[in-house]
Amino acid sequence: MARVLHVETPLRESVPLSRIAGCTVFLKLENTQHTGSFKIRGIGHACQQVWNTANEAALCMAKEDGCTYVHPFDDCLVWEGNMSLVHELKATMHGQPGAIVLSVGGGGLLCGVIQGLREVGWEDVPIIAMETEGTKSLNAAMAAGKLVTLPEISSVATTLGAKCVAERAFHLATQHPVHPMVVSDKQAVSAVCRFADDEKMLVEPACGTALAAIYEDVVKKLQLSGKLDHDLTSVVVIVCGGSNITLGQLEIWKDQFGISST
Repeated sequence: MARVLHVETPLRESVPLSRIAGCTVFLKLENTQHTGSFKIRGIGHACQQVWNTANEAALCMAKEDGCTYVHPFDDCLVWEGNMSLVHELKATMHGQPGAIVLSVGGGGLLCGVIQGLREVGWEDVPIIAMETEGTKSLNAAMAAGKLVTLPEISSVATTLGAKCVAERAFHLATQHPVHPMVVSDKQAVSAVCRFADDEKMLVEPACGTALAAIYEDVVKKLQLSGKLDHDLTSVVVIVCGGSNITLGQLEIWKDQFGISST
């Protein structure tokens, strides 16, 4: 059996975020993957399954110009690879979480998590699907009841920038308890700053979008509206990671959105 390309990432309880949320918050630290992102799960799995074809193509490349395209999110093998994250949660946690928070771009992570929840028997675990105002292709689709193509991507969370969410992601989101929520770029960047202070980890705004579910009381608002259990015992936030950020870029965003240093 081929060695998987991703690593099993830590699941860590966060005291600062738990204090804010009013329940135990666990962080699934996908930012500790070798690539700095969860994406190696799905794309790595897809590459391993298409290996024979890729190998044959590599052998022929000297003779002709050809390549193999692996879609970053709209591919059943990518979703299958992302399911491994849920299996790790199942093996690590003592019981199922009250909710899972994740960011949505094209929907590859959402597909993998929903399919993984079904596979481990956690079908009733709700998902809080976070997007920014300028990348809300899932939110728009859920509101319209059909796939929607955004006219443009207008957000600093560029890795969430899919103008249209994958059809499979939209379909699964209508079948599973998924709550699409939207935050501003400022809230996403603010979450990046606060997370750096709280957990000493630097992540990009796409990840800050998910973290904003805690920092901006999105979870509490869903509880107050009756969409989430009032007595949540735990929430898992998938820290999707991303290496597309530097301290210098973060300072530029802080100035842009008027975020003061604490």
